[in-house]
Amino acid sequence: MSVSSESISGGRRYRLISADGHFNEPGSLWVDRVPAAMKDRAPRMERFDEGDAWVIEGVDDPINFGMNACAGLPPEEMKGWMRFEDMRRGGYDPAARIEEMDQDGVDAEVLYPTPRLSAAIAANRDADYHHAMVRAYNDWISEFASYAPDRFGAVMWVPNRGVEEAVAEIERVADRPGIRGAMMLAWPHGGLSLKPEDDKVFAALVERQMCLNIHVAMTQSMPASHKSKLPGYGRFFDAPNRMIAMIFEGVFDRFPDLDVVFAETDFGWVPYVKEQIDNNYLRLDPVSRFGLQMLPSEYISRHFHFGYMTDTFGLRNLVDVGVERVMWSSDYPHISADWPNSWKVIQSSMSGISSEDRHAVLAGNAMRLYGFGR
Repeated sequence: MSVSSESISGGRRYRLISADGHFNEPGSLWVDRVPAAMKDRAPRMERFDEGDAWVIEGVDDPINFGMNACAGLPPEEMKGWMRFEDMRRGGYDPAARIEEMDQDGVDAEVLYPTPRLSAAIAANRDADYHHAMVRAYNDWISEFASYAPDRFGAVMWVPNRGVEEAVAEIERVADRPGIRGAMMLAWPHGGLSLKPEDDKVFAALVERQMCLNIHVAMTQSMPASHKSKLPGYGRFFDAPNRMIAMIFEGVFDRFPDLDVVFAETDFGWVPYVKEQIDNNYLRLDPVSRFGLQMLPSEYISRHFHFGYMTDTFGLRNLVDVGVERVMWSSDYPHISADWPNSWKVIQSSMSGISSEDRHAVLAGNAMRLYGFGR
């Protein structure tokens, strides 16, 4: 793809694509879509004195969503508890979402679920429950995305309670309008350590030219109340471990066309990790005989991509990461979003970056990975 200040494809001009946006899932999403036998167990929204919140099997406390729906509010109005009807409609209504994107000058978005909701379903050990909830979510997002496939890039959810079931879900959903990537919260076989049988799923993604997406981190733990005094500052902690595992398990030697996206991890840390991995590899390989075909850093440079919201250090060091590895993200409607002033923040943070590199980070890389305009 040629790089220019703007890209026009399929009749639409793409100047700004958010590689990581979110939904505010409607409270009836799962209850309305799962089999009758599962309805009483499905995630549901209930009303409490403080506001509305999700009640989910296996999670001790109600999960509120105010910080996932507060973009654009003044700081004094940002709070954990709120009523669903008080949030902006763009989290669950595609027509309203387009209006909100237009307010911010965003041409397209890659869309992920609310992390604590998806984590609770991913961690549930009941395979029947897990598959029913994943299918219901994928049906909902595919309907949402089909409203405007040139504006929405929905990331389907790959279930993690069996490889055959994961492949079957990809085959069921991947060709629907607007489905542009596949998300994993654990490896398809059901754990956090790779197994040979997971290759079947990687092969299915490569065959469909779909990138593998990991949003912040993999997990098999039920969500809980935030214990950190400053949640979100260490979003990249899990990513290096997943990169090292995939590299040293030979995933990319077997699947040289597999692309992996880490959403919401930022990227200023990547050069340090590349240096340290190579340093240890070169010291240990003469004895350990890892059998890699390239240096670890070369795999990172060829296969991994990183979404950021705020990373001025990373932007000053793009050459050490690779401009083709980086994608801007809004995180809308979560608290990290700069909506409706994203362009103002972009202009200030990208001072001194060439127009070609700016376009790659703001739109071109997302177009290539997610097929916008194809």
